[in-house]
Amino acid sequence: MAAVTDPDPVVWSAPVAGVPMVPVAGMGAFLKAAVAVMGQGRAALSRPAGDLGDVDTRRAYDRLVEALVARLRAAPRVIAHDLHPDFHSTHAARALAARTGAALLPVQHHHAHIAAVAAEHGHVGPLLGLALDGFGLGPDRESWGGELLRVDGARVDRLGHLRRLPQPGGDVAAREPWRMAAAALHVLGRTDAIAARFADQRHAGLLGQVLTRGVNCPETSSAGRLFDAACGLLGVHPVAAFEGQAPMALEAMVTAPRTLDGGWRIDDASGVLDPRPLLEALAVPGMTPEAGADLFHGTLAAALVDWAARAAEATGVRTVGLSGGCFFNRVLTRAVAEGLRERRLTVLSHHAVSPGDPGLSLGQAWVAAHHAARVC
Repeated sequence: MAAVTDPDPVVWSAPVAGVPMVPVAGMGAFLKAAVAVMGQGRAALSRPAGDLGDVDTRRAYDRLVEALVARLRAAPRVIAHDLHPDFHSTHAARALAARTGAALLPVQHHHAHIAAVAAEHGHVGPLLGLALDGFGLGPDRESWGGELLRVDGARVDRLGHLRRLPQPGGDVAAREPWRMAAAALHVLGRTDAIAARFADQRHAGLLGQVLTRGVNCPETSSAGRLFDAACGLLGVHPVAAFEGQAPMALEAMVTAPRTLDGGWRIDDASGVLDPRPLLEALAVPGMTPEAGADLFHGTLAAALVDWAARAAEATGVRTVGLSGGCFFNRVLTRAVAEGLRERRLTVLSHHAVSPGDPGLSLGQAWVAAHHAARVC
């Protein structure tokens, strides 16, 4: 799907064979929220309005909704939105549906990520997806973010996920990687080492007890939080100025990615990818940030390739889409894509559309279009 920039500015797609003609809309999520519409075999994706946490951004977003829906020149038949019930984008979807009579379609966050890369490439039919990011709400309100999916239009199957880690303090752990490092030590059976290892952090003395008791420690399969755990163990921005600062710094340290022999385990029955051997290696005293960056990126990429290749063998699906904010990481993206191609798998990655949350609405619209083809 070759996209061009419209002066508005809006990203438009070329016509795509196989895209249902029914007009639909995707409303995005919360971070860097954008809007997408699809109809007559074409799609339009707005530039992101921003994070929907303040009144001015929400007003700008609402104007985008009106502008994009106007481009359809017909009322949308299906409006897709994130599973999270409290997002402004979800409220806006409900309001638009009430006004137009459209059907509402909740779409899981990571399903939308993989659908977005399918839409960008005009891929029709099933594909496997590695969806890696910081957070997306799962159907049971759990925290997802390291997912192996099988996506076929409006249908999604969760084939596996990263082994869950506790997230001490909830969302604050996304800005304090030392907390995720403490969580890693806890799951490695080294809870007693937390206080001494992070003695310069105010709450380090209590965090072991918090983790043991499971107080305000929601579990997450997030790849973003796995990156944070690695950064915390290596002393890279233990307290970050913004979410993602530490992983970006870790990526910049990579010079020669290398793979730790036995650095991961995969449970074929559950589909869970367990990176604890890698975390154990990163936790060894004396591991430098530079050496750890090489080891983490090389091993994680090899693990993801192994994971997806096993799923391809089991399902017969030979196309793998890569999406989610972790694929802004060029080192990881290149290594995973090359590894999958060496396994003779077709790889779809983002070029015109963001792998992060600005692309979600396009994926939602893609899912809505396929849903509409079945029910409208």
